[in-house]
Amino acid sequence: MRNSRRKARVLAFQVLFEVDCTRHDVESVLQHVLEDARMEPLLEEFAQRLTRGVRARQRELDGIIQRLAPAWPVGQLAPVDRNILRVAIFEILFDNETPPKAAINEAVEIAKLFGGEASPKFVNGVLGSLMAEREKAALVSA
Repeated sequence: MRNSRRKARVLAFQVLFEVDCTRHDVESVLQHVLEDARMEPLLEEFAQRLTRGVRARQRELDGIIQRLAPAWPVGQLAPVDRNILRVAIFEILFDNETPPKAAINEAVEIAKLFGGEASPKFVNGVLGSLMAEREKAALVSA
């Protein structure tokens, strides 16, 4: 199932990447990509939830990315890195279905597949900062 969920994550990433780069309508792109993918219904639902969730919270997600990687304005990040981070941060903070470490590992693997040479390390670093921030907040509130 894990690799199948990766396929759903990759699909969500690809839809978000296309929408980010072309400004095409997200629902049209999503439906087209889902038709081609022919995934089982649960995985389709997961891909849709990730895609729509990221779009609904994109400003918030971009603000989190900006806070975690202040040297890199979100608009200047490679679109691959930006969208991998959006999906992973959404999954960690808002979807609550996947353990954070698994979401991070999946994001790094997707960065290896689609990103540049530095993408996996960058994605891992930003998401590691997110986890450190969450752990610190948990300690303060405990």
